Amino acid sequence: MISTLKSIIESSSNIVFFGGAGVSTESGIPDFRSADGLYKEKYKYPPEIMLSRSFFMEHTEEFYKFYKEKMLHPDAKPNKAHIALAKLETTGKLKTVITQNVDGLHTKAGSLNVLELHGSALRNVCLICKKCYPVEKIIQSESIPFCHCGGIIKPDVVLYEESLDVGIMHSATNAIHAADVLIVGGTSLNVYPAAGMITGYRGKKLVLINKSETAYDYRANLIIRESIGETLGLL
Repeated sequence: MISTLKSIIESSSNIVFFGGAGVSTESGIPDFRSADGLYKEKYKYPPEIMLSRSFFMEHTEEFYKFYKEKMLHPDAKPNKAHIALAKLETTGKLKTVITQNVDGLHTKAGSLNVLELHGSALRNVCLICKKCYPVEKIIQSESIPFCHCGGIIKPDVVLYEESLDVGIMHSATNAIHAADVLIVGGTSLNVYPAAGMITGYRGKKLVLINKSETAYDYRANLIIRESIGETLGLL
């Protein structure tokens, strides 16, 4: 499997990587939907409610209590997958990393062309004056983080009830359409609209690296059911 993947990469010049929560679980960040995921835990409200725009606006203090406890992982480090992708980008073969994660680990690993479909927890913006703040501002706030202008600071992440950024979606769609190789890793491809972007790939080198089945296994040219960090690390 690895030799086949290496061969595919060596013969390619425009690779796009599309990743999900499984890319970051090896950095100690839990996913949402697995047996041990965030959605399996018991809370006062379902996580999808607490991570919604309306809950943020109406119950801001409770939102931040949950958000800081469950969504922020300041000590997480890039794993072998993040590092391998950053190195592959330096060869000129990997053109774009598209991620559904908000942890910023691809950027921390050194990747430059990263499209964050759901935003980044490392960025935070005042709802009034639009001043940007680092994640430390959120972590250090005892309750609701406020801007110097008095506005509430909101994480620059896409909450439930919010739309994905049109510009980022457009860039990601174009990157996938132009790719000669599309490597998809750490995602079951069941979450839309992001997962639906894969339909835009027109090449014949679709590689899926995921421990479980995905919704696009039938289209894949190569399926690897191993750890994504170990797999990409061997490159």
